[in-house]
Amino acid sequence: MRYADDWVAGFQFRGDAERFERAVAERLGQFGLKLHPDKTRLIEFGRFARDNRGRRGQGKPQTFDFLGFTHCCGKTRKGKFMVLRLTSAKRLRAKLQAVKLELMRRMHRPIKEQGQYLRAVVAGHGRYFGVPDNGARLSVFRIQVGRLWHRTLCRRSQTHHLPWRRMHRLIAHWLPTPSICHPYPNQRLIVTTRGRSRMR
Repeated sequence: MRYADDWVAGFQFRGDAERFERAVAERLGQFGLKLHPDKTRLIEFGRFARDNRGRRGQGKPQTFDFLGFTHCCGKTRKGKFMVLRLTSAKRLRAKLQAVKLELMRRMHRPIKEQGQYLRAVVAGHGRYFGVPDNGARLSVFRIQVGRLWHRTLCRRSQTHHLPWRRMHRLIAHWLPTPSICHPYPNQRLIVTTRGRSRMR
């Protein structure tokens, strides 16, 4: 999988992965480039990683970040392997910091204007990160945005404290409740033909 200069390559055997890593390093070297040492890792990942590492006493499989998501070895409710995608902690912190700074800039703007801005932020965050099993982190983002907004409104009115009872009404009105808007990856590959048969 590749997006611009970020990519992830998967292999069944470790030897293939190591040969590929050497080949890429050599190829980039021909153009005076090299792999970033802090962003290039060779990890054991996939449906057998948990059992294999467990037998070696190495603990849980490692995770990796790609396009704002932390990818983990997870399980379905039936115990089958699945790739669990969660909003990366680094991306979450960065976005909340950006919202905090923007709210400070808009501190003295009308509540309606602030609410419209935050509604767009929370909705956009949900449209990107609204993948299956990421609902908890979507909720965390919405809650944290609400807290930042409350802190901003209290700061601009130094003589009055905004009660949480009123703040909850503002949050309910302006900040959309997160929802999962993307299907599971395997559902994206289902094609329905005119004959109503399906191909994968």
